[in-house]
Amino acid sequence: MTNADYARGARALLRSVRATGSTADRVVLHTGGVPDAALAELAEEGARPVAVDLLPTSDAFNERHARDRLHARAPFTKGGKPPFHTPLDNFAKLRLWQLTEYRTAVFLDADMLMLRNSDRLFDYPEFCAAPNVYESMRDFHRMNSGVFTARPDEATFDRMLAALDGPGRFWRRTDQSFLQDFFPDWHGLPVTYNMLQYVWFALPDLWDWDAIHILHYQYEKPWHANHERARELAPLIALWNAFDAGAPVPNLATLPAPPGASAA
Repeated sequence: MTNADYARGARALLRSVRATGSTADRVVLHTGGVPDAALAELAEEGARPVAVDLLPTSDAFNERHARDRLHARAPFTKGGKPPFHTPLDNFAKLRLWQLTEYRTAVFLDADMLMLRNSDRLFDYPEFCAAPNVYESMRDFHRMNSGVFTARPDEATFDRMLAALDGPGRFWRRTDQSFLQDFFPDWHGLPVTYNMLQYVWFALPDLWDWDAIHILHYQYEKPWHANHERARELAPLIALWNAFDAGAPVPNLATLPAPPGASAA
C-alpha cells in the first residue's frame, strides 16, 4: 500500500481473508504514504504492517515510469485507473522477496476480496500467477500480478534489482511486465484465483460464483462512488461494500449470474 485509498481496500481484503478461516499470517507491506490511523485499523484486523522503501532505481528509470510518462507511452484503454494510482510504486511489491522469515508467501493486491479459503496456494511452487483474462481468450498467454506465489530469498531479490533497472529499460505494465519477463516459465493458476471484475460483463460464461476464490477489482475501484462502470458492476460493488462496512456478507449462492451468461 502506498496511500490511504489502498488502505481502505486492504481492510476489506483482510476481513474477507479472515472470513475464509485462513490460518496464514497476514502481512501488509506499506510505504510512507499510509496514515498511522489507517495502519492501526489494519493491525486491528489481524495484519502485521511492515514498512518498506521504494526500490533504489535510477533517476532515469523513475522518469520513464512516472505516471504521465508511462501512461503516454502505454495508455490504459480498456478501463480507468483512479487518480491515486502511481505506477512507479508498483515495483515495491518485489520487497516481498525480502520477507525471509517466511518459507513461502502469497501476494495479494489490496483491491481484492478472498471469497474462499486459498491457503493451498502456500504449497504451490514459485512462480505461479493467473492469466490476465478479462477481454478475450487471447489473454491467456499474459499473466496478472495481482496474485502470485513466491519463495522469499535475498539472492532472488538481488537478481531482480539487477534485471529491473538498466539503460532504456521500460516495463510497459510495470511489475506485471517485469515479473513475466523474470519468470518466463511461470506456472498458470486457474482464473478463479484471480478473477478480474471485467469478466463479469466481457466474458460472462467464465464467471462461476461456486468456483471463485479471489475476486480482483482491476481498473476502477469499488470504493469510488459512481465511477463509469458502477452500473455494470453493481453486484460486485455491493459485495465489496458489505466487507468494507463489516456488514453481513450475502451468501454467494444467492448472488445473480452475470448478464449475458449462457444458461447452465
